[in-house]
Amino acid sequence: MESHRIMVISDTHGTLRPEVLKRAAGCEAILHAGDVDRPELLEQLKGVAPVYAVRGNVDGEWAESLPEERELELFGFRIYMVHNKKRRRKDLSGIDLVVCGHSHEYQDVWDKKTGIHYLNPGSCGPKRFRLPVTMMELVLYPEEHRAEVTRLEYEAQAAGDNKTVSTKDELSEKDLYQLVKKVMKGMRAGKSIPEMAERNHAKERLVEDICRMYATHPGIDVDGIMDRLERRGL
Repeated sequence: MESHRIMVISDTHGTLRPEVLKRAAGCEAILHAGDVDRPELLEQLKGVAPVYAVRGNVDGEWAESLPEERELELFGFRIYMVHNKKRRRKDLSGIDLVVCGHSHEYQDVWDKKTGIHYLNPGSCGPKRFRLPVTMMELVLYPEEHRAEVTRLEYEAQAAGDNKTVSTKDELSEKDLYQLVKKVMKGMRAGKSIPEMAERNHAKERLVEDICRMYATHPGIDVDGIMDRLERRGL
């Protein structure tokens, strides 16, 4: 039976693990759902197989040539890609697979009503808080028009992993997310850093860092600040 193996990854954030390259060997295509972080990473992947990528929210000026969303057809399957699932287009008629990233959380969901298969490979870049390092192998069977998904999880030992992170040790990702929201709201209300730190039982340094990111990056959202906190190891 004819089959085609596709590697699906996302949120590498500048880290290309040897496991990714090893597993991608022999694949006919690689789908990258954004937050690549550096162009050299895509070039390395292109040396293994054709790469289809979209731009993530942390991808800088170098990634202006990457689309925010893209639609492609591979082996008879129509695939729609976007970094943040919340920003997907409304009309997905005719789409078989939706590939996204951003959340760093693995997802494999088939919508019975629409017949669309939603895929998020999680993150195979630096380890984020308590979330596992994951990627996805997708096998397409054109004759049956069937897609088979395999979850791949790895130990976080590659260079760039967060070893000791104050926010990881003291706050869960959910709690940190809520803190960022409250600090952003407090800044808009004119609250001081010491006041917000005391009210939220947080360290002043962390609150100050959140305030600085919010003030110096117009239009940034909670996810954007979370990404920057993660990348700086705060």
